[in-house]
Amino acid sequence: MRIVVDLNKCQGYAQCAFLAPDVFAMHGEESLLYDPRPEEEQRERVARAVAACPVRAITADGLDRVGESQEASDVR
Repeated sequence: MRIVVDLNKCQGYAQCAFLAPDVFAMHGEESLLYDPRPEEEQRERVARAVAACPVRAITADGLDRVGESQEASDVR
């Protein structure tokens, strides 16, 4: 999983930091720090953080694999 935050779009709402504090953190009132390659156990929290961003500044490659693996296990 790889995260990219468009820091030009980010408005500092901090929803991501609230939902995935081990991945995102506010530095001051306007600066966001984040781990671009979080651990797999953070996947669900990262997905929630991406969805919660009001300006859609966060993208994450590899999140869709969660749904695929769950669907495959449900079929069995």
